[in-house]
Formats: sequence, C-alpha cells, structure tokens
Amino acid sequence: MMRTAIRRIGNSQGVLIPKPILAQLGLEDEVEMEVEDDVIILRRPQKKAREGWADASKAVAEAGDDALVMGEFGNADDAEIAW
Repeated sequence: MMRTAIRRIGNSQGVLIPKPILAQLGLEDEVEMEVEDDVIILRRPQKKAREGWADASKAVAEAGDDALVMGEFGNADDAEIAW
C-alpha cells in the first residue's frame, strides 16, 4: 500500500499516479473511473474513443442515408460577399 497527497491542480484537486504503476497497469492516455461504495476504481477503457466511427460512417454513406437533414441555406448577406 502507498499513501500519496491530494494536490491542488488549478480549480480542482488530484492524485498523481507514479509512472511505474501506470506502466504496470497498461494505462496510457485515459482511464474509465467510477465510484463503488467508498472506493475509486480506475481501469483501462474498454473501447478507444471514436472506435468504429469510420466504419459506421461508411455504412451510412453506402446505405444512402447521409443526406443533409436541414438542407443548405444561405445567409441574407451572402450576395454581397466577393469570393
């Protein structure tokens, strides 16, 4: 067991986790955090952020379901703009 201080970080507070512990657990850029009873649990994210978005976008496009919802509309002053 190790004790560490709770430190002020800007307007928040935090605990610094030593690099060897992060490496031992395989934690890199982000963690999933939850509280159960009186315990804070940190774990590796089950999925990477935005994982699968590219494939889902391709599937939507291939299905032809990627039309603009509101359509295109111009601004009242667009006619005065020199492009």
